[in-house]
Amino acid sequence: MTFQSVDAWWWPFLFILVGGWLATDAWRFLGVYLGDRLSEDSDLLVLVRALATALVAAVIGNLIVFPSGELAETPLALRLAAVAAGFAAYMLLGRKVIVGIIAAEAVLLGGIALF
Repeated sequence: MTFQSVDAWWWPFLFILVGGWLATDAWRFLGVYLGDRLSEDSDLLVLVRALATALVAAVIGNLIVFPSGELAETPLALRLAAVAAGFAAYMLLGRKVIVGIIAAEAVLLGGIALF
């Protein structure tokens, strides 16, 4: 059975729902099942945390270096300065994520207004 095998208005929604469920929920159930059995300091959980952090960092880096839309019009130096300002504000002002986000956005929006 394929996406185009049924010609009904509801078929794409059902196809996406079932496909999305099969792809994600099996791993969620496995995570819940194994979650109680793993120690927080186990090597496997440290590896999973490291991989998840690396994936998030890679996505953020990709968005900074190769942006799309309106952000692609801004210079790379401005985007990097906004990241640096956000990180500095995060570290210096109590390690609060919202402070880092607001500082980075202020630098980015200020730079866009100047250019």
